[in-house]
Amino acid sequence: MSEHFRVHGGARLVGEVDVVGAKNSVLKLMAAALLAEGTTTLTNCPDILDVPLMADALRSLGCEVELEGDVARITTPAELSYHADSEAMGKLRASICVLGPLVGRCKRAVVALPGGDAIGSRPLDMHQSGLEKLGAKTWIEHGCIVAEAEGLHGAQIWLDFPSMGATENILMAAVLANGTTVIDNAAREPEIVDLCLMLTQMGARIEGAGTSTLTVHGVKELQPTEHRVIGDRIVGATWGFAAAMTRGDVRVRGVNPHHLDLVLEKLRMAGAEVTVYEGEDEGFRVVMDGRPKAVDFVTLPYPGFATDNQPFAIALSAVAEGTSMITENLFEARFRFIDEMIRLGADARTDGHHAVIRGVEQLSSAPVWASDIRAGAGLVLAGLCADGATEVYEIFHIERGYPGFVENLRKLGADVERVSS
Repeated sequence: MSEHFRVHGGARLVGEVDVVGAKNSVLKLMAAALLAEGTTTLTNCPDILDVPLMADALRSLGCEVELEGDVARITTPAELSYHADSEAMGKLRASICVLGPLVGRCKRAVVALPGGDAIGSRPLDMHQSGLEKLGAKTWIEHGCIVAEAEGLHGAQIWLDFPSMGATENILMAAVLANGTTVIDNAAREPEIVDLCLMLTQMGARIEGAGTSTLTVHGVKELQPTEHRVIGDRIVGATWGFAAAMTRGDVRVRGVNPHHLDLVLEKLRMAGAEVTVYEGEDEGFRVVMDGRPKAVDFVTLPYPGFATDNQPFAIALSAVAEGTSMITENLFEARFRFIDEMIRLGADARTDGHHAVIRGVEQLSSAPVWASDIRAGAGLVLAGLCADGATEVYEIFHIERGYPGFVENLRKLGADVERVSS
């Protein structure tokens, strides 16, 4: 028996919501635990489906993993298996991030090609090229990416595109390489900074975190550590867009608001009043009185507008006053979301990597299907702005990225329920 969400439109979201650790950070930090013998402890871990999947992947390599509440304890043995082809590996995209640590620690890796969201092509060319410059040989064989090296050495590496995944894998391989590695055009996302911070706590020598140039001075070994995962900026953005779309008043806690500077500025442009909170009580508040105004969005690598936020931008544009243009520069299949929005009555047209959306006063309920994590969340937000009851199917996607999604929505006043079907 499967389950779906039934979303009744018309509610104005009001209240407070807490954001926990970032999905796009915790999985990479779990992989980084492979670099040091002993027990690494991660706190503020989100209760999402991908965390136990990554735990299973690490167990298949010989680790002991204990998940308790928001804490993950990973005990890495002196002798690791390098063969990461378990069933769990094929279910999440982030499983590829064990490649760099295994090459760095074991000098060999066999990693099943990853699964995850259906948002478009995400080739591994830059991962392989970077590892090869560090001295490894790589190839694809029997559905796995294979890498091996007698020893890794420092190198000058230029990425054609600031890929998060390639930056993470090269970084985690380079921390144990002999000599100095410079990664130019590196990804700058807060999750990269979080990984650099944890690796530094483990004894790595890294300069330039948060900039486009990372300099890594290799060390002989790392030590286990304890680290708190940063708040999830994409989940935080989801609640900000939800407040604006429902003409609500929502306080979001537990996320650095400066990781969302561009998102919050776009919400201001749409007519929202945005207040930022820093320090121990960090977060933000979004208040929207009246219908949002149309705003254009262009997805770019950080600090640009994140592609993960694109479905929320489309959903907001669908109910805004005026016409918006959305430009998707990263993943060609992300516009599949628009087909589902049209089922809900959105006035939208696509042309290549552009979408033009003319806002309507209210959407109309319909059955819709989630194709990835953020598309699923975006469809729920759209359902909040539709007449009647919208049925959202394939909700396992949503639960890969949002802990307590229905519970948080109901706490804010939404009429949403989980239905067996």
